[in-house]
Amino acid sequence: MTTISVAVIDDHPLMVEAISDLLQRARGFTVAGVGTSASDLVEICERNKPHVAIVDLHMPGDVYAALANAIRMSPSTKMVAFTAATGVDSAIRALDAGASGYVLKGSSPKELIFAIASVLSGETYITQSFASRVIAGLRDASLRRKAAEAVMLSIREQQIVRLLMNGKTNKEIAIAIKISEKTVKHYMTALMQKLQVRNRLEVVIAAQRFGEAQMAAKLHS
Repeated sequence: MTTISVAVIDDHPLMVEAISDLLQRARGFTVAGVGTSASDLVEICERNKPHVAIVDLHMPGDVYAALANAIRMSPSTKMVAFTAATGVDSAIRALDAGASGYVLKGSSPKELIFAIASVLSGETYITQSFASRVIAGLRDASLRRKAAEAVMLSIREQQIVRLLMNGKTNKEIAIAIKISEKTVKHYMTALMQKLQVRNRLEVVIAAQRFGEAQMAAKLHS
């Protein structure tokens, strides 16, 4: 299994320590550098090329410009804004600058780990309770579409639901779609939260209803 390298950029030492500790306890992660400013983000991405950078938006320097510059320096690095900023404008600016994830600091540790897994699989992740407000504020059609997809069932989630319908275990699902069993568990937790259900069987039932509702909406649009 490939170890995921993560840079943590936040000007609060306790937050840096907490996130670093979370990643180490989650296993499969390594901290590829820590920083406290916008310039640190660019420097670390240029030097270490982490898989993911977790970035606070309120730090010394122009963080939004730094996000764009860091992506130019390391195009493969996925940016996850991890912030207390609940303003829609902040989220839109971060997404416009190239962030793939926007996670509020009031979120659970599991959600941050899930956001990392989501952006690494090519998806956009926005804290669910905040996502609809962000989507409404987006003017860029492609960003709006990607953000909307983050709220609905993603392609990966649909794959997992289909395999659940076939009675596959988490291990069998992981093998079938070439991700770790731990990542499957993160997806399962997110699916239960998103569909507001309590177990695997209810995930399948709710997902079927979700798909039927989407199809009906398309037919009447």
